[in-house]
Amino acid sequence: MNCGGEICILAERVSNRLQTYGTDGIIVTFDPNLCIHSGNCLRGLPLVFDRKRKRWIRPELASAGDVASQIERCPSGALQYTLKSNPSSGQKE
Repeated sequence: MNCGGEICILAERVSNRLQTYGTDGIIVTFDPNLCIHSGNCLRGLPLVFDRKRKRWIRPELASAGDVASQIERCPSGALQYTLKSNPSSGQKE
């Protein structure tokens, strides 16, 4: 954003905050500040990850295991997960 004011800077920070989406089996977080827009998530699991929707991550549309497996392919680490049945975080190294 280039509007030159304090309000504009604040709006940019708010729009880039951590997003959380959950189901009974998995919690998914997305940090837009880390995303490099590789598109791996969109191509790998398009039912779950769809930028055209307002709520663009819908983990309830696939199994927790499938969602976790796709998130592990995120090259930037912008996508993370925690499995609820076996609490473990997924992070691409």
